[in-house]
Amino acid sequence: MNGYFDYNATTPLHPAARDAWLRASEKHWHNPSSLYRDAGLTSQQLESARERLGDLIGAEAERIVFTSGATESNNALFASLPADALVVISAIEHPSVREAVRGRNAVELPVNASGVVEVEELKQLITSKRPALVSVMAANNESGALQPWRELAALCREHGVLFHTDAAQWLGKLDAADLGDCDYITGSAHKFGGNKGCGFLVLPKEDSRLGFIRGGPQENGRRAGTENYPAIEAMVTALEAITPRLSEIQHTQSKLRDGFITEMRARFEPLRVISESAPRLWNTVLMVMPEHDNLKWLTRLSRRGFSISTGSACSSGKEGSSVVVTALGASAEELKRVVRISGGWETTEADWQALAASFVEVFEELNRGGKPQ
Repeated sequence: MNGYFDYNATTPLHPAARDAWLRASEKHWHNPSSLYRDAGLTSQQLESARERLGDLIGAEAERIVFTSGATESNNALFASLPADALVVISAIEHPSVREAVRGRNAVELPVNASGVVEVEELKQLITSKRPALVSVMAANNESGALQPWRELAALCREHGVLFHTDAAQWLGKLDAADLGDCDYITGSAHKFGGNKGCGFLVLPKEDSRLGFIRGGPQENGRRAGTENYPAIEAMVTALEAITPRLSEIQHTQSKLRDGFITEMRARFEPLRVISESAPRLWNTVLMVMPEHDNLKWLTRLSRRGFSISTGSACSSGKEGSSVVVTALGASAEELKRVVRISGGWETTEADWQALAASFVEVFEELNRGGKPQ
């Protein structure tokens, strides 16, 4: 049994990524910026990885800057904007976006009852406020709700406004071939089977600003420091390995997820599934349980070998941490009952069924006063 249901927080290293990292670490461990032959070969491999990533996401290689992950990329993007630039972010953004704009001239774009940004709402805001940049994530990390980033990017382009999407949850779960239509894209390797501490930022073609980490000339002067080629190779290899299977995985796993919801509804009434009416990631269920504190659910399920979360891992430990449920107007009491389930590419029907059965066991235990038999 695989009891891990927190893939939106992080994923195990994909076997192909592990093999790629080992090969790169053994053969191309040299500094890509050095001038001797072996370093030149490493530099060539690095640029090949950049080209391959560009092909996967529909972006020119020269637009890609390798970073330590989406958090660094998001912070770098907003730090590079003029201090007085007006930015628009959605009400459901990841903490690495929300905190990056704290204290800036920022406007929050609300979501509808399904937790999705409405294009017309943004159009009105652009017309009235004329922002410099709009940032809306591609897929929400808590509810899994898919945002209309293609339409939003087209709207921003029409009005001469830059558009950024945090694609950390989209990558490795849905086809990413059109992401390059966005001006800025951020992603993290560990969300789709790559190494932790590796990610990327895609910039507009015409972006010629000073780098966000200064020092050496690496990454075309945009991010100083020796590139971690083995981790970059592992990241690109993981995405290459997963991408051809995405249609099949989406078809299979969405049925398993929906079967889990049906089973939970049969056992728990009323059970509220956030963003259930919206298109969602095939692996994600954000639920408001009818009874009991979410930390009690989490700890007791953990004892039984199941890993779930109470929302974004980057908000863990904060009472009422669900940004999505808060944006939808939930009460403080409801926030304490939110749990997030996120399966993976290889999660089986038996895994989902075992999780549902353990929820029932925990419920019975909690109703007895929390004492296991």
